[in-house]
Amino acid sequence: MSEPTASAPKAAELAALARTLDAADDLAPVRERFALDDVVYLDGNSLGALPAHVPDRMADVVRRQWGELRIRSWAESGWWTAPERIGDRIAPLVGAAPGQIVAGDSTSVNVFKALVAATRMAGEGRTEILVDATTFPTDGYIAESAARLTGCTLRAVTPQEVPSALGDRTAVVLLNHVDYRTGRLHDLPSLTAAIHASGALAVWDLCHSAGALPVGLDEHGVDLAVGCTYKYLNGGPGSPAYLYVRSELQPRFDSPLPGWNSHQDPFGMSPSYAPAPGALRGRVGTPDILSMLALEAALEVWDGVSVAAVRAKSLALTDFFLRCVSEYSGPGRVQCLTPDSHAERGSQVALRCADAGEVMKRLIARGVVGDFRHPDVLRFGFTPLYTGFGDTERAARILGEELAR
Repeated sequence: MSEPTASAPKAAELAALARTLDAADDLAPVRERFALDDVVYLDGNSLGALPAHVPDRMADVVRRQWGELRIRSWAESGWWTAPERIGDRIAPLVGAAPGQIVAGDSTSVNVFKALVAATRMAGEGRTEILVDATTFPTDGYIAESAARLTGCTLRAVTPQEVPSALGDRTAVVLLNHVDYRTGRLHDLPSLTAAIHASGALAVWDLCHSAGALPVGLDEHGVDLAVGCTYKYLNGGPGSPAYLYVRSELQPRFDSPLPGWNSHQDPFGMSPSYAPAPGALRGRVGTPDILSMLALEAALEVWDGVSVAAVRAKSLALTDFFLRCVSEYSGPGRVQCLTPDSHAERGSQVALRCADAGEVMKRLIARGVVGDFRHPDVLRFGFTPLYTGFGDTERAARILGEELAR
């Protein structure tokens, strides 16, 4: 193996700087709320780490609430109200007032609900759906299905092309707040304003932004939004997603998936459907209580934590990582796909290199866990609640060593 490109004094300087930054980190105590080992875990943009108190909480849910109280837990343990209660817990993390978010189902199901409902609300003559051409594939699949169901045409455009693509026929635009491949942050305020100026509705996918940076759903007048909870919100594998419906639109929200849980009188067992008021009409069937309550417990790690502080640390971590990569990696060995500008950067760094798949395998074997996206992208997600600057320097140093092989 060839020698690392950074000199020993430079490496010592970066390691010392990491220690200084960690000592000044106001969020450092939050790390103790997670069950962590010596691995540098930079894949929280795929699956967040386990909050340390969740196993004991779930033991109580399983043994007492389910094992002893059984059916009584729907009322006595608050199972029935969990979707909206957890929705209100998520709300401040995405800049929403209470009563506008309901937790449940998957992101894909909620994208479908949001798109079809938005198309139904759009009005006469609006027969086109615009979808982010760079979106996560499932969003595109769902948009295509929603277009077929509603008789709309579907057009894929990049977020940068949206303002010029809008027209009198546009019903709804589905966009990702942060691109899952590159970590590029798109301009939610200006794009939402442009969509509204055309008379259309905006649906935002927040999977890679919620819990990592301010979103401002209410402030910017977003119509509908969806997101997962197993990434930066640390809810666990397959934890329930959520659906945001702006309060002014809730009376007109016509879900394509009406279910007994969203009926105004769910136990009336009426053969005709009458939707519940407010965000509750976004519910469908019986909620997944075990995953739901694990998510509720996980969200307690946010107690006393501001999203603004998380964003500040996220930018500092990714800045430091890029600096370390530059020092530790040979010239031209990797290409950064993530924007330099803070205004355009989420909380991950994507690096392109020809042998990315093999490099990531070797990194994981050495205790640096990121992920690989076909064909040539290394992704490193920075979760400020538990990632430190020492972790960041170590990851970049080991990456440099592996790239030099």
